[in-house]
Amino acid sequence: MARKIVITSGKGGVGKTTVAACLGMRLSAMGERVILADTDFGLNNIDVVCGVDSRITYDIVDAIEGRCRAKQALVQHPDYPNLYVLASNHTDPNKYISPQAVRLILDGLAPRYDYILIDSPAGIESGFHRAVASADEALVVTTPHVSSLRDADKVISVLKSYKLKRIDLVINMVRGDMIVDGEILSPGEISEILKLPLIGVIPQDDGVFLGERSRGDGYRAFKLLAGNVMKGTRKIYNPAYKYGGFFGSIRRSLKKSL
Repeated sequence: MARKIVITSGKGGVGKTTVAACLGMRLSAMGERVILADTDFGLNNIDVVCGVDSRITYDIVDAIEGRCRAKQALVQHPDYPNLYVLASNHTDPNKYISPQAVRLILDGLAPRYDYILIDSPAGIESGFHRAVASADEALVVTTPHVSSLRDADKVISVLKSYKLKRIDLVINMVRGDMIVDGEILSPGEISEILKLPLIGVIPQDDGVFLGERSRGDGYRAFKLLAGNVMKGTRKIYNPAYKYGGFFGSIRRSLKKSL
């Protein structure tokens, strides 16, 4: 039976959909059968992020309204055979879809998969509740910026009103040089402020979507995150590791000059 994990955030622009997609890729590369379910009916872009938008024939609303079976709406990723994308409403984004209808589709798919990662709209409007109502667990994505932390705190308060098995924290777009220079809070400090266990730290890395062709910092961070999700471990990527000491100070100077 699949673990249903909603991936949410307090505000847009924190890379929530990227985190969902990359986590799904890493889990599937580890042999897990994964569905990426897009419940952001306004932006509905996880199929675009995954590069399968041209393959979409049916979406989740087609399955809800009986135009196809739920498994027919799944699109297999060409590079990750264990990864399937369930697109959100492409034809009428403003159409009301109940939380119960979404949950019924995901519950029907759950026995055949290991994970269903539910990409939620940012904020705490109706789309957020529709996504969370289908989940058993939550990952809250934030960045180190104050506005992001404030909004994440609001989302966490709402999530705690649901009977979720666990709520964990992922901090995205972290610059190690700024941590060392004291310009942003460290991941540990953010975890303490938000009162959530830290399960992943993702560096600001332009090479995140190079996938198996890249073995850079983003790849390693997502591999650790996927391992933590699977095994319940807490192996956290350290974005500041290469910015300490003499050579680290040179890297920090070069980073600031770019």
